[in-house]
Amino acid sequence: MPPSSDDHDSCPICKGAGFLRVDAPVGSPNFGRLIPCECKIAEREERRHREIAEMSSLGAFEGQTFETFDPDVPGVREAYEAALAYAENPDGWLFLLGGYGCGKTHLAAAVAHYVIAHQRMRALFLVVPDLLDHLRATFAPDQGATYDARFNAIRTIDLLVLDDLGTEHTTPWAREKLFQIINFRYNERRPTIITSNRNFDELDPRVASRLSDPRICHAVLIPAGDYRVRRASTLRRFPGR
Repeated sequence: MPPSSDDHDSCPICKGAGFLRVDAPVGSPNFGRLIPCECKIAEREERRHREIAEMSSLGAFEGQTFETFDPDVPGVREAYEAALAYAENPDGWLFLLGGYGCGKTHLAAAVAHYVIAHQRMRALFLVVPDLLDHLRATFAPDQGATYDARFNAIRTIDLLVLDDLGTEHTTPWAREKLFQIINFRYNERRPTIITSNRNFDELDPRVASRLSDPRICHAVLIPAGDYRVRRASTLRRFPGR
C-alpha cells in the first residue's frame, strides 16, 4: 500500500519516511547510507518508555499519595517529612528502612506520584523481586539489543523506586544485574528511592556500602509498627479526624 499524504506530511524533515540519506560524496563510506530521522529516534524512545511504564507497579498504588498518608500516626512523622522534602527536591537517594507495614511503600509511591505530577519527571516503581523475575524472563541471546535497551532505560529513568530490597531470592546473575542498576545510579547520582525491611548486614555488602554513604543517601528508619493498624487505632480514638 503506498504511503498516504498524511504519512508524508507527518514529519517536515523526512516526510514520513523515518530515515534520511547521509549527504556524502560518491566514494565516501557513508555514500547512500540511511540514518534514522529525529522523529524515528523520538518514536523509538517513546515506545521504550511505554514498555518501561508497563513494568511499573505504581498503578497498584494509585491511592498512595501524601494526601492519603497520616503523618500523625506514631512513629512516621520523620519519614513523612523526609519523603515530602525529597519529592519537592529529588536530589540523591532516599532510603526508607522499617518493618512490614510501617508505611515506607506508601511514602515511596507518594513521592513517585508527586514527581510525575509536579516535577515533569518519569518515575518507575518496581518491587525488587518482580524486577529480577522480569530481567530473567526477558533475557535471551536472540533479544540482545532489545534487552540492552530496556535494561538501560531502567537504570537511566528519571526517578527509580526499588521497593522491598533484600526480600529477593535469586540467582547470582540477577543479583549482579540488580547491583549494576544500583551502582550506575549511585555513580551518576540519579534520583533513587529504596525501601527495605532488612538490616544493613543482611543486604549485599556492595549495595549496603552505597546506602551508607551520607553524601548521596538520606537513610530514614521508621520505628513504627504496622502503619495500617496504628492508623485504624488512631481513627478509633479520634473518630472525627
